[in-house]
Amino acid sequence: MKRSQINRLIKENIAFMDKMNFKLPPFAFFTPDEWAKKNSEYDEIRDNMLGWDITDFGSGDFSKVGLFLFTVRNGNINDQRYSKTYAEKIMVVEEEQVTPYHFHFHKAEDIINRGGGNLVVKLYNSTEDGKFADTPVTVHVDGRCYEIEAGGIVVLAPGESITMERGQYHSFWGEAGHGKVLVGEVSMVNDDKTDNRFYEPAGRFPEIVEDEPAEYLLCSEYRR
Repeated sequence: MKRSQINRLIKENIAFMDKMNFKLPPFAFFTPDEWAKKNSEYDEIRDNMLGWDITDFGSGDFSKVGLFLFTVRNGNINDQRYSKTYAEKIMVVEEEQVTPYHFHFHKAEDIINRGGGNLVVKLYNSTEDGKFADTPVTVHVDGRCYEIEAGGIVVLAPGESITMERGQYHSFWGEAGHGKVLVGEVSMVNDDKTDNRFYEPAGRFPEIVEDEPAEYLLCSEYRR
């Protein structure tokens, strides 16, 4: 991804979040120069990869296959200094912009439509060797537990949420014609380096072409 695209996406989605009345914490707005002056008081942000996170999953086409995220809070399964056992993200999903099939080995999560358009979620159970199972999928949507067929779809309108269990393949996108979606995630501790199993090979963090200076750092770019 080009740095100019990342800069533009962050500015556009700050405005979208503000329109949706979702307020970001102060560290969301630190510039690279400000980060260079931050001492160890801010290590929780660096160590637990809080902040901006933009990925095209190695597709080369963010508008079709990609996801825009901001991690608000997170613990760390490898560092006992951090006591949080939970994480929270806010995401922006564009119309027909796909997050590819993946599951988590350890993390269970709730995906919440916080506003905007509709979020379409497609689900499979996984087999022991990481394939799609043909078994019915048990879904939990806002306190309702029921089954759908393998590869079935759940559409979440604003205010609705779904629980993703460990080992449950899921892919999602914004429903065409309804606008971009503000999506929340509340989960167990998040570890994007080791806990994602993509159905097809995918890059989690982008390779960046530096065509202009960074206005904000991504969570994978912090330095001591």
